[in-house]
Amino acid sequence: MLAMMTQTQTIESREVARMVEKEHRDLLRDIRKYSEYLAESKIALGDFFIQTTYTDANNQERPCYLITKQGCEMVANKLTGKKGVIFTARYVKKFNQMEQSQSSYMIDDPIKRAERWIEEQRQMKFLAEQNEVKDQLIAEYEPKISYLDTILESKGLLATSQIAADYGMTAQALNKILHEDRVQHKVGGQWILYKNHMNKGYTKSQTINITRTDGSPDTKMNTKWTQKGRLFIHEILEDRGIAALMDIEE
Repeated sequence: MLAMMTQTQTIESREVARMVEKEHRDLLRDIRKYSEYLAESKIALGDFFIQTTYTDANNQERPCYLITKQGCEMVANKLTGKKGVIFTARYVKKFNQMEQSQSSYMIDDPIKRAERWIEEQRQMKFLAEQNEVKDQLIAEYEPKISYLDTILESKGLLATSQIAADYGMTAQALNKILHEDRVQHKVGGQWILYKNHMNKGYTKSQTINITRTDGSPDTKMNTKWTQKGRLFIHEILEDRGIAALMDIEE
């Protein structure tokens, strides 16, 4: 939603939240923090953020802000890397479109207004093409790396705890899921694959040295996962709607 107030061009905070791929409530929290800093420094808040409300689907009035171009710059300064670049491109494009769409309507003469409108449409088409090229360059400069790409490029064995951490869960939670899906069961303190999953190259058992409670040395078998097994786990969790943290962040 685009808005104007006393000739000041703004973008509503809900749209900005979508542009920065953030929850609206989180963006509101950030803006309130910025507002406190501005108030302490006696800087006019209205040059950046204009407090207002909107009506939600339940006909309830909810808080939001109209964000000026300077306000968007402040939000962009807190973003880093690819997200900062993409948000900057998005909001600059929005404000350019608003400036162009308003200029022709301010001309009284209908013929000149029409001519100006045609010229603006040409400029908008040119900018749209330039932005597509820019998006292509961004994508080529910093391609999205998925968790699946990471698996396919990795080597070596991983403990269950390492794989679980990639999904923001504990090893116990992951072991429970794999047990529920009849992938593994416990034998003598070690998680062992069910027979239908054996001989597929998913795991390797390693002998580790341990110390007993009485201080005497001992050994213990420990199951570790190959990259093929890691991919197998990824498919199981994906079926449950559980995504890797790096995919969620992207």
